[in-house]
Amino acid sequence: MIVDYTAALIRGFYIDLTGRPQTVVTEEWPSSAPENALKLEMNPEENGKFFADFMRNKYEDWKKSFACGAGEGRVLLPSCAALTDNGKTKALFWIDNDIDSARKRQAERDDTPRMETPDSPGDVISAEERAYLFKNRIALVTGGAQGIGEEIVRNLTAMGALVFIADLNLEGAQRLTAIVNENEKRTAALALQADVSSEESVQLMFSSVLQLTGGIDLCISNAGVLKAGSVLDQELSDFKFVTDINYTGFFIISKFAGRLLRSMRYSAPRWSTDIIQINSKSGLEGSNKNGAYAGGKFGSLGLVASFAMELVEYGIKVNAVCPGNFLDGPLWSDPEKGLFVQYLKTGKVPGAKTIADVRTFYESRVPMKRGCTGRDLVRAIYYIVEQQYETGQAVPVTGGQIMLH
Repeated sequence: MIVDYTAALIRGFYIDLTGRPQTVVTEEWPSSAPENALKLEMNPEENGKFFADFMRNKYEDWKKSFACGAGEGRVLLPSCAALTDNGKTKALFWIDNDIDSARKRQAERDDTPRMETPDSPGDVISAEERAYLFKNRIALVTGGAQGIGEEIVRNLTAMGALVFIADLNLEGAQRLTAIVNENEKRTAALALQADVSSEESVQLMFSSVLQLTGGIDLCISNAGVLKAGSVLDQELSDFKFVTDINYTGFFIISKFAGRLLRSMRYSAPRWSTDIIQINSKSGLEGSNKNGAYAGGKFGSLGLVASFAMELVEYGIKVNAVCPGNFLDGPLWSDPEKGLFVQYLKTGKVPGAKTIADVRTFYESRVPMKRGCTGRDLVRAIYYIVEQQYETGQAVPVTGGQIMLH
């Protein structure tokens, strides 16, 4: 399936006009275009920079039809854009600050133009600016249904973001979506099914994102698996299973996220976006009898640095967060498949006779004497998104176990 990035280009254009995140809801093959819509006639094969310039010219023509104008310091915005092909309406794009408002406009066919005061950040960072960093931003979190992913989802939505919970476990993603939306009293999360090791699955996922919101501002590649085992004994199938998701999966996610974010950049040249990989301290120091996992994480940091160098041209920052052991999450604590159980069985911790012994061993190795939490991790994500002058980095969140040099 060829992904139509028109919605991303439109979203980028509105972000450029307002300085704030926007949501674009796509409606395909409507009966007609609303009277006040911004009408865009184009060849479906034309895209990118050409369409961004074309859209800007059409917008200037559209503004002239409204005698009232925008007024000093304010900007007049169409609430709907219509894409036409040979005079026939191909799609409508309903645009507003958040998804609930955009959906309401679509349902009510409300094409009343919007009047907005653009954001213009100054040289001094204000407390208000920091507090609203994630307000109406759109994020996607792979492996978001449980564990570290769930912690990221809960924190980002609490800070005002709309988060796509992408997970192979669609039922789990839907369950968390319902909980988050009830807690936030708005559409704060949307569930999608995705297998990050499959190009087709990831491409379909981003097609859905474009249809539902017109794009994202933050892509967090968190999905990961672990099968511990000695290099002397581990089956190749287990090694490949871990590598396909942890390493190759990050490549696939970055490929399609990068294409989407690049399209937004064509029409929003001042807006920066982020791809963040949730890596591990094992990607910084290795892991005994856990080579498949550590190897994939080491390799992913090479991808992070390489993608950062390539995608900076499109305003895309690529960084990694390397958390310490998330001891209270299911990856460690699952009573059947968790790492405490695996490490006890494989004898990774010398002298350990119980799961409690394994936990005590790992806590004792951390200067702060505890495992990493979701709050610890999200603070690092917050830093990466807020910091506009950093890319290609691996940020440790390890309680002092791994220190920067």
